[in-house]
Amino acid sequence: MELSVLDRSRVRAGHTHAEALRDTVAFAREVEELGYHRFWVAEHHAVPGVAGSAPTVLAAAVAAATSRIRVGTGGVMLPNHRPLVVAEQFGVLESLFPGRIDMGLGRSVGFTGAVRRALGHDREDAEEFGPRLAELLAYFRGDGPVRAYPAHGLRVSPFVLATGAGALTAAAHGVPLVIGAFRGEDALLEAVDAYRARFTPSPWAAEPYVVVSTTVAVADTAEEAWRLLLPEAWAMARSRTRGDFPPLAAPDDVLAATMTARERAYFEQALRGHVHGTPTEVAEDLTALVERTGADEVLVTTSTHDREALLTSYRLLATLVESPAPGLRESGTRVR
Repeated sequence: MELSVLDRSRVRAGHTHAEALRDTVAFAREVEELGYHRFWVAEHHAVPGVAGSAPTVLAAAVAAATSRIRVGTGGVMLPNHRPLVVAEQFGVLESLFPGRIDMGLGRSVGFTGAVRRALGHDREDAEEFGPRLAELLAYFRGDGPVRAYPAHGLRVSPFVLATGAGALTAAAHGVPLVIGAFRGEDALLEAVDAYRARFTPSPWAAEPYVVVSTTVAVADTAEEAWRLLLPEAWAMARSRTRGDFPPLAAPDDVLAATMTARERAYFEQALRGHVHGTPTEVAEDLTALVERTGADEVLVTTSTHDREALLTSYRLLATLVESPAPGLRESGTRVR
């Protein structure tokens, strides 16, 4: 079983956006040494606590700073961009770093109306994801409406980040599916089953390939692992109640915060559904997740205030692959 990393370039309280971006590049070098399979960066716009707004630019910096790990996006939000421009950007990346580039694509639009207007799009643009995906893939096959250079004739690895009906879009185009475990057990399994049942082989994948994304926090004690989740949970609660998404606060500051009943409810909700605990506990939970979903790969995302504690979590997680539980052993299915 492959383990990969999604980093959203989260800003830590008391630090700058520039520091967050440099931390992402340094983090990529560190997880490469730990043996992780991929390192992906995300796209967020006008979010105070997230520095990652230009994923292809950041992916280029990450790829230049590493040498072996696959690098990609989780993802480029296709409603925000013209397919030709996306093809050209990934063509440049694949030309500079051949055989290492993943093209993860999503259908989300801006978080608020103001952001969507600034991007020149609205919610309805998300409905055009399927046709835009088809056009984008056509540029790499060489049968798009124009020739996209240097993408023409190159082979990148496309992925669709999906929820609900998006899984069927991935199946129809024959590309690997990335789906969040946070969706809820029944919805997750229904989407994965539908994807596998309707998958159409393509030049991108001969058979279904499922990447399950989840938050994982590992520490020597369950209490320490739980504390790693507090900063992101508080930021999520703030986003739901105050309309912002602030930098990550220290766990002690989160625990000392005076929360309204509504904030407390969102905060506790944001702490649910994650994989966290000691290495033994996490191995058991990840094994169960892989067995339930039949996942070919797990994409791990973790955001916390203490950078050293974050690295420790990923180091401990890497040891589970070196000496995995039975359910974590390699499945045999592989994509580039």
